Amino acid sequence: MQVVNKKWPIEKFLAMRKEVLASWPTGLDPQLDLDLTIKTLKNVPNHKNFAYKLMRAKEEKRTYVQPRAGVALLNEHIDLMRHLEAAGADFLPSTIDSYTRQNRYAEAEEGILVSQKEGRSMLNGFPAVNHGVSACKEVLDSVNVPLQARHGTPDARLLSEIIHAAGWTSNEGGGISYNLPYAKNISLADSIYYWQYCDRLVGFYEEQGIHINREPFGPLTGTLVPPSIAITIGIIEAMLAAEQGVKNITVGYGQCGNVNQDVAAIQMLQELTDDYLKRYGYDCYVTTVFHQWMGGFPQDEAKASGLIAMASTVAALAGATKMITKTPYESIGVPTKEINAFGIRESKMVVSLLKDQKMPSSEALDIEKEQIRKEVNCLMDHVFKLGDGDLAVGTIKAFELGVIDVPFAPSKQNQNKILPARDNEGCVRILEFGNLGMSDDIKAFHKAKLDERAKTEGRSITFQMTVDDVYAVSMGEMIGRPQKARK
Repeated sequence: MQVVNKKWPIEKFLAMRKEVLASWPTGLDPQLDLDLTIKTLKNVPNHKNFAYKLMRAKEEKRTYVQPRAGVALLNEHIDLMRHLEAAGADFLPSTIDSYTRQNRYAEAEEGILVSQKEGRSMLNGFPAVNHGVSACKEVLDSVNVPLQARHGTPDARLLSEIIHAAGWTSNEGGGISYNLPYAKNISLADSIYYWQYCDRLVGFYEEQGIHINREPFGPLTGTLVPPSIAITIGIIEAMLAAEQGVKNITVGYGQCGNVNQDVAAIQMLQELTDDYLKRYGYDCYVTTVFHQWMGGFPQDEAKASGLIAMASTVAALAGATKMITKTPYESIGVPTKEINAFGIRESKMVVSLLKDQKMPSSEALDIEKEQIRKEVNCLMDHVFKLGDGDLAVGTIKAFELGVIDVPFAPSKQNQNKILPARDNEGCVRILEFGNLGMSDDIKAFHKAKLDERAKTEGRSITFQMTVDDVYAVSMGEMIGRPQKARK
């Protein structure tokens, strides 16, 4: 399949829409008639519209919070949403189950039946496609804040149709960020194509005067992802979405751990995304989302709470528009609604205390920002060159060649030749570059930073550093130093 970065003609979109809606019985619901979906979305009040509330948050310079949550059965899911809203969530999720993420709707249906029989959720999320438009409308009607679908679906076409028809005004994901971290065998060309459809749907609604937010998934694999790689992919997905007519975009980033680097990353994420969109003629409203620590959590609840508080501090000081929260039970399993609410209240307390404070400028912060800018520009230049100016073509080739590479991704579309490690201050650097499209001076910068750590610890720069760093935070340390170096 030859995928190019060009806005789909409405005829192409509508022809494919017939196939998409016919792929599962709930897609044949008359409520999916576009005249009715337009009416439904136009009737969503502004305070329940994700795009409008994000714009308000940015204008007020506030960091709003949103949890992750979803269960199998409708009434229980509504109860969960209401509980999290009462805890102070500014935005609500509906995390979608794993069967739906892989378009295995028959198995999701079985999961609903088993959940009914067992009296508890046997799915790890809300199967929105199986429940259909009416049930999704009921979820939105039961709460008083905006609702977003959060999932991990390489082919989210039918899911996107159903949630938007129900009045949900935000959809997380993208052809890269919802493929490489979540799937093994799905081609990047296919997933980018599927998400062009999802974005063209949002673009169609924008043409009707309806604002819908789109949010690429910033953390990717959530494990020592260098900021420049995460930001580059966020920019690419934002530009691909904008080409299809998306106007309200939230780009994301997952906490790495060093405060200076994380603040620099959020600030450069906003600045560089704005810059690239404007440079290529797209008029979009851009906001940012900071994801609390996505790696292994400490088992001790107090230590886990400390990690959550640290993340909240960084999000507030960086000026992130939104923050995705975690809970002290992350190392145990799926959190209860009570502990999820605890994580919301804890996070909101920190951002509330810091609402009038921002990270002061410093030489260290400026160095990180300029390094991120240099690396992102280097990667983006390679992508456009490989695609002869076409972003979609260049992106697919970049991953084929390893010019862009995501650490620890399960996908065969990813070369997995790069290795990250922390430097002596805990910043995530690149230990092995593979074929990553970075210049020699960038490589020299990373090597010098890792040399400093190696000298401090009295060991060579090896893969063991990476291994130690992967486990460090769950053990209560930011940097995975050998025992002798901790004394």
